[in-house]
Amino acid sequence: MNDRAVDLAVVGETLPVPVDPPAGPPLSEADRAVLRRAVYVLEKPGLAARLSAAAGAPLDMIGRALPAPVTETVASATEGAMRTALRVALATLPDKDVKPAGTAVERIETEAGSRLSRLLGSSDTRHKALAAVTGAVGGVLGLATLAVELPVSTTLMLRAIAEIAREEGEDLSDPESALACVQVFALGGRAGAETALADSGYFAVRAALAKTMSEAARYAAHRSLLDAGAPPLVRLTAQIAARFGLVVSQKVAAQAVPVIGALGGAAVNAAFMDHFQSMGRAHFTVRRLERAYGKDAVRAAYLEEKAALGLG
Repeated sequence: MNDRAVDLAVVGETLPVPVDPPAGPPLSEADRAVLRRAVYVLEKPGLAARLSAAAGAPLDMIGRALPAPVTETVASATEGAMRTALRVALATLPDKDVKPAGTAVERIETEAGSRLSRLLGSSDTRHKALAAVTGAVGGVLGLATLAVELPVSTTLMLRAIAEIAREEGEDLSDPESALACVQVFALGGRAGAETALADSGYFAVRAALAKTMSEAARYAAHRSLLDAGAPPLVRLTAQIAARFGLVVSQKVAAQAVPVIGALGGAAVNAAFMDHFQSMGRAHFTVRRLERAYGKDAVRAAYLEEKAALGLG
């Protein structure tokens, strides 16, 4: 055994293994501060508190579990909303023609969202205003409107998220970036439901979706004619809808308050919109920093900030 080996072999003691720091320059103080805000939003979304304030009653008082028929309605509406969102996202790609929805109702949902978005322009405030209008209708007419109201609201949220993505430097002609906008709906909350993704953190959710996202992006990139019913896109829709449904259930519970009415419904939908705009901003902030510093460096800094905020 040579001298170097003797120096390292200390009997009865386990020496720490050196860990190489992430490659790339460290984050600047300004970018650290931006990342810290993003970590707080992504790891502690606080949607329940927003919805409780909008409804004027804690969600725990409304009830944690919705009746089975309501749950089925929410699941169906959520899947429809995600199909609509995916078609809208894919339709933004250059030289892509997305096949229309299978039903007249779904075509109306997509077209209505597009027309209303063009009518009201692009500002965050206008998106919230239109979301409030659709929520007001839901507050008056109740669960019966969910199948139409939710896809329209989701389309509006997707448009707002896409604008945030562009502001953060995303190229929405890239299928991966376009699909990352839809991915935001899977990041929206911690509902504690029986799902593998219910309580996982931001990077865990991204990792769980990574393979499906990659397959869907490759499919979108290599086909001039896109079919939203293609297996890679169906799998992505199902994965995102499963998690998005958790927060939709919270929204429905808030709107189920007997005295909610139009004003309460509008407030709930505005809170829902604001929540996903915040999640979108945080998500695309992380992606912007990853492009600047590398994924490993940003992930390491993210985890440090998460621990410092006591969110680990």
